[in-house]
Amino acid sequence: MNVIFEKLDRYFQSNWRIAILDLNKGRWTIENPSCAVIPYLKAENAHGRHILIQPKEASCYLLADDISPSLLRSHHMLPNGSFKPGRMVIETSPENFQVWIHSTAPLDLEQKRIILKKLNSDPGADPNNRFGRCPGFRNRKEEHQSANGLFPLAKLIWVDWLRQASIPIDSTPRTPQPPLSPSTPRGGGVCRLCRDHYDKGNESQTDFAYALALVRKGFSDEEIRLRIFAERTNWKNHQGTKQALYLNRTIQRARNIIENPP
Repeated sequence: MNVIFEKLDRYFQSNWRIAILDLNKGRWTIENPSCAVIPYLKAENAHGRHILIQPKEASCYLLADDISPSLLRSHHMLPNGSFKPGRMVIETSPENFQVWIHSTAPLDLEQKRIILKKLNSDPGADPNNRFGRCPGFRNRKEEHQSANGLFPLAKLIWVDWLRQASIPIDSTPRTPQPPLSPSTPRGGGVCRLCRDHYDKGNESQTDFAYALALVRKGFSDEEIRLRIFAERTNWKNHQGTKQALYLNRTIQRARNIIENPP
């Protein structure tokens, strides 16, 4: 585990954080973690909490999520079987991967969304404030629990901290898009849901509009919590247990409206 932390520190250039996510209590972070916190993180993980990672300066880092072995080969590997420059590959569950890409140039959010779409990343995994799974810890998503009660270990498959990826950037000016209605995701009906597409100018109203859209698409309560936790950056008015209670109320209200229409 110490070796994994040393590799993560090199890849993120000693400027990263770890998040501990409890679906009932909220999310808290450890800035620039050292190997000394590993026993604490193992204990939290054993108690059902998710252990996540994120670069603190994210403009040059991109995370492709829900990558299959075939997508891994076609988008992130060279014909000779070696990985392309700047990649960090994590197997989050059997034959399912997350791929970090360290870009030579900063990318804005819209550029990241365009690139991730080309890479066939999970359309719901928006790059805004995105965390990835930390290798060396268990993926505690309920859907991955085996019949004997075990959870898969997230594994560090490859990391390249010596090189960076040169990503072609489309410099064509983008045409401003009209405002979106709360129930309409960007992309003409394509299921590419992310929280900022439902921005109402108010954090709570935005969460509620986003929760409504996710319930409509059939997401579970756990998945909705994970997405809002990952994509909302300002939790000033909802800390600790208040955060979880607030999210539970928001999701239940949205589910009641969608599943029990008047």
